[in-house]
Amino acid sequence: MGVWAPPQLLELAGQSLLQNEALAIAALEELPIELFPPLFTAAFAGRHTQVVKAMVQAWPFPCLPLGALMKDHQPHLETFQAALDGLDVLLAQEVRPRRWKLQVLDLRRNAHQDFWIVWSGIKASMYSLLEPEPAEPMQKRRRVEGSMAGLKPARAPVEVLVDLCLKDDTLDETLSCLLKKAKQRRGLLRLRCQKLRVFAMPVQSVRRVLRAVQLDSVQDLEVNCTWKLATLGRFVLQLGRMGSLRRLLLSNIHVLPHTAADQEEHCVGQLTAQFLNLPHLQELYLDSISFLEGRLHQVLRCLKTPLETLSITNCLISDSDLKYLSQCPSVSLLKDLGLSGVSLTSLNLEPLQVLIERTSATLQDLDLDECGIMDSQLSALLPSLSRCSQLTTFSFCGNPISMAVLESLLQHTVGLSRLSHVLYPAPLESYEDVRGTLHLGRLAQLHARLRQLLCESGRPGMVWFSANPCPHCGDRTFYDPEPLLCPCCMPA
Repeated sequence: MGVWAPPQLLELAGQSLLQNEALAIAALEELPIELFPPLFTAAFAGRHTQVVKAMVQAWPFPCLPLGALMKDHQPHLETFQAALDGLDVLLAQEVRPRRWKLQVLDLRRNAHQDFWIVWSGIKASMYSLLEPEPAEPMQKRRRVEGSMAGLKPARAPVEVLVDLCLKDDTLDETLSCLLKKAKQRRGLLRLRCQKLRVFAMPVQSVRRVLRAVQLDSVQDLEVNCTWKLATLGRFVLQLGRMGSLRRLLLSNIHVLPHTAADQEEHCVGQLTAQFLNLPHLQELYLDSISFLEGRLHQVLRCLKTPLETLSITNCLISDSDLKYLSQCPSVSLLKDLGLSGVSLTSLNLEPLQVLIERTSATLQDLDLDECGIMDSQLSALLPSLSRCSQLTTFSFCGNPISMAVLESLLQHTVGLSRLSHVLYPAPLESYEDVRGTLHLGRLAQLHARLRQLLCESGRPGMVWFSANPCPHCGDRTFYDPEPLLCPCCMPA
């Protein structure tokens, strides 16, 4: 069992070096690998820009997870710039010492969270300077350097990993610095972005930023910009180059009134054609898309592989859309299906019944909130629902359902061993009047009745929550069995 080194040991060594920056920089060539992370942490937090710059050049690990450090230490612009300057010097060199290992600068704030902890001395027994065995990484490094001494060709590109959130026309200073450096070192500095969020930014600004990004690295894209369909058409070429995309969310895309039908059709065709270039897409979220009604087949028929998640929310769809959805090859293996906010009151739900039946072996999460589903419609879905052996969550709040149908739902689903959470609307019997005023005492009684039925059926652990919007502010209020009242309903 290793000797636990005092957590302060490495910190004290780093602080001692930083008292003389010139000495610290000169010592990097011989600095034990164990001292690099704690010294870099101290230099970054203390804004020792010259030390930061030099340490980036001499970094002895393949990856520098700077983003995780920036999460704990709010970066000073000059310190961040110093890190980029160090990277710039590294890229400019024709040859570099073999011990300089940096290949990836990771600016993602939620990646490599444990790197700095492991090397900070908190787990010092793993890399203790006092124990021969834990010191083996340093000894091994020196043996390798002895056998491979000298210089090696440089000019190998360095990757910078970053998650981008574009929400203003004016970029923040750190992103501006990064984009400028990527432009200066094009080909040697590769900007890779796994998660891209676009909020309220003009499309020309988005395209300007994305010129510096390796678009085939994007795996998760959200576009929530209240863009016009024609505006989205100016972005689709970038979308089509994101060949590694796995998750796509499009929200608040609308068509201007009086748009010519052929122009609208052209724009929709431009968008859906890009789906042919997304062979790895697994999750598709369409929210508040005004052109979707009657065109769902155009979107789904271009998908190359089966989806795991399909969420269509706050959209209008037609009977023909629902029929195509039930037959579409790309949804046969769905794990998550969401139709929240899609009005189904006047639609024939037989295709939805077919879809639930088709996906019964894989479906895990079903969301039918605020769909206007009536008693007869839900009753027709119950036989298919009862076959969903993998279902874990079913939510259908905001639908006018009676207590009798809720009891029937419980009887049909109690045998689903994986089903653990059901969110249901307050039964019609719990309302006092047509204005939608809830009688809380009556609701508590009905909820207690459902809990009793669950216990009698041998499923006391299954969680049933009732949830309804607050009549004053619209926020959802939960009941289990007592109401968790919205603040606006509480007495002053």
